[in-house]
Amino acid sequence: MLSFGKMRKRIEPVVLCAQIASAFFDTGLQMVVKERCANMTDALSPTPTEDSRQKAMSNFYMIYNMLAKFVPILPAILLAKVGDLGYRKIPIVIPLVGYLVSRVVLLLVIVMDLPIQAMFGGVVVHGLSGGFCSYWAGVMALVSLTSTEEDRSLHMMHIELVYGVAGLIGSLASGHLFQLYSVDFKQGTLLVSLSVFLYFLCLIYTTFFFLMPSVSTSSQERNETNGFFSERNSRNILNILLLFASGILYDVAVGGGMEILVTFEMKEPLNWSATQVGYGNAAGFVVFLTSFLGVMVMSRWVSDVTLIIIGMVSFAAGIYFMAFVTATYMFYLARALTLFALIPMPTIRALLSKQVNGSSYGITLISLQLSFKIASLAYTPIYTKVYQATLDWFPGFVFTLSSIITVLATILVSVVGCRSGRADGYERILGN
Repeated sequence: MLSFGKMRKRIEPVVLCAQIASAFFDTGLQMVVKERCANMTDALSPTPTEDSRQKAMSNFYMIYNMLAKFVPILPAILLAKVGDLGYRKIPIVIPLVGYLVSRVVLLLVIVMDLPIQAMFGGVVVHGLSGGFCSYWAGVMALVSLTSTEEDRSLHMMHIELVYGVAGLIGSLASGHLFQLYSVDFKQGTLLVSLSVFLYFLCLIYTTFFFLMPSVSTSSQERNETNGFFSERNSRNILNILLLFASGILYDVAVGGGMEILVTFEMKEPLNWSATQVGYGNAAGFVVFLTSFLGVMVMSRWVSDVTLIIIGMVSFAAGIYFMAFVTATYMFYLARALTLFALIPMPTIRALLSKQVNGSSYGITLISLQLSFKIASLAYTPIYTKVYQATLDWFPGFVFTLSSIITVLATILVSVVGCRSGRADGYERILGN
């Protein structure tokens, strides 16, 4: 059993609590958007169609997601620099404030019948606090500093596992909690109130109770041998660029596909209820568990690059199958194919962190996150418009697009593997 003093040095309680809260919020927002967009299209058109409701939902999420990705860019850079100066809690605490405020806005939308567009204001506040970009990069920078190079991939996957298990729990409960209401409380009030409360607990714990753990010896040695690693980085700059490029392409494929999946679930032939939405989200979080187990087992025999390729192939197969889903059971079959889809991102982060000094972990990881944000400013509207344009003849076309992009990312990672293999060979020859 961990003592309270040791527990205060663990970031896992924050990740667990915040992700349960996030799962509650995601289901609540999805159902509220569905209801409000249906009401709006029904009021504006004497003969509303399913396509018109789908376009209203996808347009809302397009604007919402673009704000969520564009606004945090500058704040996240500033917070990362503050973190690299030694204030590692700041890039985690400040985003939690934004999370709390944005969740309160959704609660007000439900309770006070505010227009759903009020959520745009909430997501701007969330972005100005650094958003997920700063929060997750801050968590991963902390993990990088407190782990050795040898076990860093596993430590990062451990955090991803906690994140996934929390999302699984939250998603399974969220659909049922959303439907709990009474005369005094509207549908969704309890669910979103719990989300607000959990974020409040995270903020209090991180601000007043969480203690920074000690930096690992390997990280300190890396800082002391700055010259050696600067020379090494100059030789491996192409690998770094290839890892960035493959990470961006994979994020485009996953992010674009998952954003549309939120809307896709709400149309025929699926047309899910709140409970089904919760179960569907939970299926996505099971991938965190299977990916973690995959890393634990396969990392003994294969390299990090091979792990990344396995994860990307897994996602490419699953998202391709998703394009042809016409029933709920097929959705879960498609999800099952993506069982290793969460391996690539933490492994790419781990590989990148091995190329830089400990004092640069924050800015390196935030640069990767910001690259994703900038790319998403292009793919969010493109995916949305492609989905709207193909609704009539092939609604799943965007998922085949994600599969193709993932294959391109896999090719770039394969190049990194080939170059790393040659470099290892040269080092062995020189060593002899």
